[in-house]
Amino acid sequence: MTIQTKYRTCNLCEALCGLEIETQDNQVVSIRGDKKDVFSKGHICPKAVALKDLHEDPNRLKYPMERKGDSWTRISWEDAFAKAAAGLCAIQKKHGPNALGIYQGNPSAHNIGTILFSPQFVRLIKTKNRYSATSVDQLAHHMAGEFMLGHMNLVPVPDINRTSYWLILGGNPLVSNGSLMTAPDVSGKLKAIQKRGGKVIVVDPRKTETAKKADQHLFVKPATDIWLLLAMINLIIRKDKMKLDRVQQFIELEKIEDIKEAVRDITPEVASVITGIPAESIETLVDEFTAAESAVCYGRLGVSATEHGALSHWAINVINVLTGNFDSPGGAMLSSPAINLAQRKNKNKRLGRWHSRVRKLPEYGGELPSSTIAEDILTPGEGQIKGFITSCGNPVLSVPNGRKIEEAFSSLDFMVSVDIFINETTKHANIILPPATGLETPHYGAPFHNLAVHNTAKYSPAAVEKEEGTKYDWEIFNGLVTAYNELLDNPQEIQAFTLEQTLGFALMSSTQGITLSQLKDHPHGIDLGPLESKLPEGVLLDTKKMDILPKVYHDALRNLIDTIEDKRTDKRLLLIGRRHLRSNNSWLHNSYRMVKGRERCTALIHPDDAKGQHIENGDVVTVTSRVGSIQILAELTDEMMPGAISIPHGWGHHRDGIQLDIAAAHAGVSINDIIDDELVDELCGVSVINATPVTIERASV
Repeated sequence: MTIQTKYRTCNLCEALCGLEIETQDNQVVSIRGDKKDVFSKGHICPKAVALKDLHEDPNRLKYPMERKGDSWTRISWEDAFAKAAAGLCAIQKKHGPNALGIYQGNPSAHNIGTILFSPQFVRLIKTKNRYSATSVDQLAHHMAGEFMLGHMNLVPVPDINRTSYWLILGGNPLVSNGSLMTAPDVSGKLKAIQKRGGKVIVVDPRKTETAKKADQHLFVKPATDIWLLLAMINLIIRKDKMKLDRVQQFIELEKIEDIKEAVRDITPEVASVITGIPAESIETLVDEFTAAESAVCYGRLGVSATEHGALSHWAINVINVLTGNFDSPGGAMLSSPAINLAQRKNKNKRLGRWHSRVRKLPEYGGELPSSTIAEDILTPGEGQIKGFITSCGNPVLSVPNGRKIEEAFSSLDFMVSVDIFINETTKHANIILPPATGLETPHYGAPFHNLAVHNTAKYSPAAVEKEEGTKYDWEIFNGLVTAYNELLDNPQEIQAFTLEQTLGFALMSSTQGITLSQLKDHPHGIDLGPLESKLPEGVLLDTKKMDILPKVYHDALRNLIDTIEDKRTDKRLLLIGRRHLRSNNSWLHNSYRMVKGRERCTALIHPDDAKGQHIENGDVVTVTSRVGSIQILAELTDEMMPGAISIPHGWGHHRDGIQLDIAAAHAGVSINDIIDDELVDELCGVSVINATPVTIERASV
């Protein structure tokens, strides 16, 4: 058979990079960047070629598996759906609807079949114990969108294609390829800012890959960004550096005085003591930011997954608003995607409508914080979770206190996993339902078009045919819905649609007027133009004005100010995470080309912190938190600031019972085994995975 060329979008991360894939006899011959792609223009990262490894991985499951003791047996799809539904139904009939929990991992947002078809199953099982990777990652962004603009998916995007000044806090977009900011080739965009006379500033406890390419890097003590942001707001207002010309029409102006009063005592000098950033550097930041032709402040995981992540993202929005850089070219803007995930106004704020069973942490957006999963399984009593479903997720490695989660899953009466591997989490399942994956699936990146730095739309048909007898994720969820519904006392009327039918319906609701047929005719995507101003019309609050100081944030500000003295004297060693360009959270470690080379699962430690414990470069160190200890190789470097250490997330494939070939040689350790599950941002419930207090010592090996 001749070589065929297929075009599609990489679905491994948020960047939506276009791929040109050559296939022969349904096998992948090569993968390269699609130079005609209207969004990525040929850029790809090293992970793209791992799609071939994923497709050919001999450990990947393709057919349903049932566990009996420690052994696994292939069963038919019919039996798998029947047994899964029966096990789940039996638990709910005996213990009530909330005796089931469900966790949806990060890849759920990268697979259009799961996006469109899993909600029907989640609604059908009617449990309030719903969890996802969102609460270990990005809730702070969504909460700001909901309370300030009227919808959790109204997340502003940095218009880095046109900005003159990009301030990055707690983000490393050269490695993440943009995060809550869909932007292929961030390196090229960063260089373009500098080439047109602009400036890029990174504030981070580590001199990251992005910081090394930026114009300036400022070390900041982990999780203290909120004090920097508040000091900046103080200066902007007090030094009369606000630019409120256009912005006046879509904000409540009277609340500026309330903000001024709330941040009155947070001067650069106060912030300097807490953050470690010199007061004069804070003043310079404000002077440069407000003097720039256009500027944008952007915060990511190092800000959002901290004790005050929610308040920090409120402050980031306020800085962009007060300086005239919100909804303005080169500032923080809202996208205009073909499928708009924020069209309908929420009737009520989706916060605290119910609470977790043990700690009473609030629901947000229909989900409970994932850090409560283990305790709500392990704690006996009414409402205890007895059964569980995981979809596209590995919470044992990705949720705080992984050892506790592992114990919890091993105690369940019944568990179902929709996943392609027997991994650290799914090894506890009774039934595994593996979907066709990667290059075998059609793709439309709905969530990420909503977060893109340029408006485009693109649909990708499958590049290779899935193996006979396998099923797509949407077929699996349809199968679960049908089997479960048949066991209900009052079955619902269920209409079954295909993926393309459902995607077509979603496109029909778009104001862009794009059809699936049009997308199929444009294999390199459709260019919908640069980001455009959308306010005040885009505000979904009843007032039609952006609320720059919702009560929930005002109250949190008052509480924060009361902790100033504690923050001044906090000298604990704090642990932060990091990611690698060749890793994809807890997976892709089964691809040799992704893990080969030097050991990457190391603890980055500043020499001053190491010296006090007689630790030398290459030593094995024990890192201990409230919940446990891990041993890991020490890598001494001045790219860390004193008082902070960094360990990458997603590793830890040393547990028994997993079926991965390369993992044994590249197991690493799991940072989440020492991340404290009791540390959460009380405002939104996001896990505090950055700034965990730890101690270090040289291991006795």
